[in-house]
Amino acid sequence: MFDGAKKNADGILNVTCEDLLKNLDAVSLVDVRREEEFHGELGHIQGAVLSTLETKFSEDVKRLDSTKPIVFICRSGVRSLKASAIAKEAGLSDVYNLEGGMLRWNELGYKVD
Repeated sequence: MFDGAKKNADGILNVTCEDLLKNLDAVSLVDVRREEEFHGELGHIQGAVLSTLETKFSEDVKRLDSTKPIVFICRSGVRSLKASAIAKEAGLSDVYNLEGGMLRWNELGYKVD
């Protein structure tokens, strides 16, 4: 699905903002930032659901819809990388980390809510 996805040393696939933009309708988006960040100055990608990594993520990951690829999002790509690893450990296989996170998304001038 993502032509530019690159596997990191832990086996997690990183997807670029450019590739995600092309495939937004075909994926589930999970933003793992804190609520104030999700609604803050960087905004969030339309359609993303909030599942804060620090509080409820380990419970939420078990209920994620795995019929579509899941892209995890955070501010810079660090927390979402951790979320991707947790999701893989929970048995989800089609998971991606948004490389550069919302910082990169905003840098490219893409739409946010």
